[in-house]
Amino acid sequence: MKALSVNPLTQEVVELDIEMKANSVYTFFSSILIDELESVNEHVIYADANALSAKKPAYFLGEQLILGDALILGRFDFDDNDAKISKEELSSLLNYELNTFYTTVLELLAATDINLYRKFEVEKNGERIALNAEWVFYTFNIADERTKEYFINELKKVLDAGESVDAYMQKMAQLAMNAAG
Repeated sequence: MKALSVNPLTQEVVELDIEMKANSVYTFFSSILIDELESVNEHVIYADANALSAKKPAYFLGEQLILGDALILGRFDFDDNDAKISKEELSSLLNYELNTFYTTVLELLAATDINLYRKFEVEKNGERIALNAEWVFYTFNIADERTKEYFINELKKVLDAGESVDAYMQKMAQLAMNAAG
């Protein structure tokens, strides 16, 4: 099966021919903790869920924040199949430059057990909306500098107090939703 792999250390995209078995993805990452992301149309992105705590390099695939190596396969319904996106097309979507906000937040969170993609719910106009910490970062990153400073300073307080980072992310997501009107 045709797959693509992203190595953020070398900033290379490699085309792989893998035999998909029940443990192929786990073997690729040498881990059973895998994040499954679907930000590329008709594809699935597998990433190492331990990448944050291991302080692996972060980068963007389009607007999707990914940490560490990624394995990209095609996806139809719930079945993995050959990747349809070309190496060149995938490479053009990659951005290895992170600004200070992202690097600071990721450095602060590296000592926690937070999963950037685990869903939680917030409410807007009586509707429950599923979001995750990665969405919170994206949202606060596009805010003004003072708001970014607030986010980082409050995160430091949560970490110093040993409070729940997941609860903090949910609180910040709710604040962002409330501010959006």
